[in-house]
Amino acid sequence: MARKYFGTDGVRGKVGESPITPDFVMRLGYAAGRVLCEGSRVAAGHERPTVLIGKDTRVSGYMLEAALEAGFTAAGVDVLLCGPLPTPGVAYLTRALRLEAGVVISASHNPYYDNGIKFFSAGGSKLPDQVELAIEAQLEHPMGCAESARLGRARRIEDAAGRYIEFCKSTFPNELDLRGLKIAVDCAHGAAYHIAPRVFHELGADVVTIGKEPNGLNINDQVGATSPETLRRFTLAQGADLGIALDGDGDRLIMVDRQGAVYDGDKLLYVIARAQKAQGRLSGVVGTLMSNLGFQRAVEALDAPFERAKVGDRYVLEMLIERGWRLGGENSGHIICLDRHSTGDAIVSALQVLAALCETKETLSEACASLQFYPQKLVNVRVAAGFDWQSDKGIRDAVVQAESGLGSTGRVLLRASGTEPVLRVMVEAADAAQVEQHVQAIAAAVRAAVE
Repeated sequence: MARKYFGTDGVRGKVGESPITPDFVMRLGYAAGRVLCEGSRVAAGHERPTVLIGKDTRVSGYMLEAALEAGFTAAGVDVLLCGPLPTPGVAYLTRALRLEAGVVISASHNPYYDNGIKFFSAGGSKLPDQVELAIEAQLEHPMGCAESARLGRARRIEDAAGRYIEFCKSTFPNELDLRGLKIAVDCAHGAAYHIAPRVFHELGADVVTIGKEPNGLNINDQVGATSPETLRRFTLAQGADLGIALDGDGDRLIMVDRQGAVYDGDKLLYVIARAQKAQGRLSGVVGTLMSNLGFQRAVEALDAPFERAKVGDRYVLEMLIERGWRLGGENSGHIICLDRHSTGDAIVSALQVLAALCETKETLSEACASLQFYPQKLVNVRVAAGFDWQSDKGIRDAVVQAESGLGSTGRVLLRASGTEPVLRVMVEAADAAQVEQHVQAIAAAVRAAVE
């Protein structure tokens, strides 16, 4: 059964347009309350099933938070409100407080005028497809309301940020610290603006920060993991040893070294994998269809198995659990370290990279010296929702021509984004000129098809 509202990362869209409207989000809260808490055992210390709601710094978060609160309480579910907190922080607190579910109001790396709702299970992991389908099925029924005596209550928890900061610090080895390092941190004017700088500072680093003044409208605006050039310039200007960029909800990581070189998720995953191999605890690595072929070969050179999941950190997580492995992620910067957290966490992932560098006394450049990446280019082409690119002859012909020209030296990948209305066109090959030629030809065919 196809999902009507849920994409690869919850329900997302432009604020004020379906489904991101106050009335729908209230109904979504009610439906989720009915499904997630149906038959659940109430944890000790709670009178009713309880969920945690966190958000990033978008101005629309206030409105959607109130709508969700109304829906959940109407379903007889208590609500804890924690205000701005990174997505992985909500996942952690959901598990630590033994709640029925966690909810994050965020559109991650998207512009401020988008927003979304994503859910975490009691174990702190994203909901499986069957639960999302059950919520969608519940949405088809009229919204009800529990009798007054069974209505949920809502209250704010004041120590959420402090608890999450301590958790992040606990994932860094006790015998190490960051003294002597100057680290530039770009918080993307997002949910980690009051979290990330404190974590690295309290572990001993000299921290300089940008993207830490959210105003509701500037989240991800030329800052953060999707705009690494800003961090690159800031790191060089500050003479920092390293730069760390997060996205708006704090689950995506990009890093920069003191020479200004940018390190994406594949490279950072390799640094962590290499450290785990040296410690005898690397079982295998999960990447995605977008992972660079050079990264795959470097992991296999560590005598570790490598598998590709569908694009989306939820699918990386599912494959990790299926294989019984602990490390995986995407080149976009989502990194999952299951030995440290139940979901992808940019701060925790950065700490694992820093721990690896501290252990070996290497720079990022030295740690990645054996990586030989294939040239790869991704072009996003805006399309209408539900655009059937596979049925278009012009696009098919462009893909066939590219694959014929590349032969066994490269690959072509087209996929619809699960978070925004774009078709992603990727070409990877040993020859950079061929990559550029073919990716532009396919992108042009897509643009012609949608005009």
